[in-house]
Formats: sequence, structure tokens, C-alpha cells
Amino acid sequence: MKEEILAKAEQLFKKYGIKSVTMDDLARELGISKKTLYQHVPNKAELIQTILENYTCTEKEALKAIRDHARDAIEEMLHIAAFIVDMLREMSDTALYDLQKYYRQSWEMVQKLHREHVYEVIRNNLERGQREGLYRTDIDPAIIARLYVGKSFVVADDDFFPAGEFRMTDVVHQHILYHLRGVASEAGLRRLELYLVTQTTENQ
Repeated sequence: MKEEILAKAEQLFKKYGIKSVTMDDLARELGISKKTLYQHVPNKAELIQTILENYTCTEKEALKAIRDHARDAIEEMLHIAAFIVDMLREMSDTALYDLQKYYRQSWEMVQKLHREHVYEVIRNNLERGQREGLYRTDIDPAIIARLYVGKSFVVADDDFFPAGEFRMTDVVHQHILYHLRGVASEAGLRRLELYLVTQTTENQ
């Protein structure tokens, strides 16, 4: 029952935002009483925390699968970007805003996990790209990975990219291209352009 509650809550939060969805709404959508709901989830804050913890586990598994199946470092980064864009398309901008404003502790937990895990993912990708000859050898993976993580927080910050002015999917796409074109070698740039042309053709 708890998994059903978490799945329905995540669906509602993504669609309508977090603040506007009440525990009454959730119970009604599930067709259960509030008493039954609270037997499985003590409060909304803990519900949100559990959903975010589950998501971070799913994200780790997804990024590992992307790394294992990507033909090279550049394809891995493009697939990571596609994964993030797909995730954001499922989530309303309101949900991200609510998380930052009203559930600060949960947001800070997400930031901490993001900082630690994504740093490792990007650093490993940079080292892979250097071994493959697709990334410049004059960059320091540890420094660039930290810069990437720092920029990621700016991308998700509503103060920098207000939801009414920017689509988060567009911002993420530009962020990835900005990063790749900065770290790629000449061979890497040619490979990147080849992948981008292929993506464009497939999307037409």
C-alpha cells in the first residue's frame, strides 16, 4: 500500500505542484480514508522526503545504465541530458518552485546528494573522455566537475531562470552543450556535431 501511496503522490506533485496537493486530495485520489493514509505516511513532509530519496536511487541506477551503454563520453553526456529533460517534462515548474520555497530541508537534501553523486559522474565522464581523446587534456576533471555541479544549481534556481521566462528543458539543453563545447577536443567537437545532426534527423 505504501508504494501505491508514494506513486500516486509523486504523480500528483509532478502535475500540480507540491503545495497545492493536500493529504485530503491524496486520500481521495487513492480512494482511502485519511486515517488509512496516515497509518502509512505520518505527514506530508516525510512523504516528500521519501519520494525524493527513492528518486535519487532511481537516478543513480539510470545514470549507471547510461554510462555502461554509451559508446563514448560525449554520447554519455547527451544521454544524461536527455534523461534530465525527460524527467523535467514530467514535472511542473511549480513542483520545483514549491520544493525550494516550502520544503527547504528536502531541497537541501537533494542538493547534497546531487553535489556528491553528480560530481562523481561528471568527473568520471571527463576522465573517460580524455582517455578516448574526445576531451581536452589541459582541463582538470576535478575542477571542471565541481564547476559543472555549481552551474547545475544555477540552472535549477528560479531566481536565475524564472519559470515564466524560461523552459527548464531548454536551459538544461543549453547547459549541456555549453559544457561539452568547452571540454571537447577537436575530435570531440566533430563527434558532438555528428551526434547532434543524428538527433535532429531522428526528431524530424
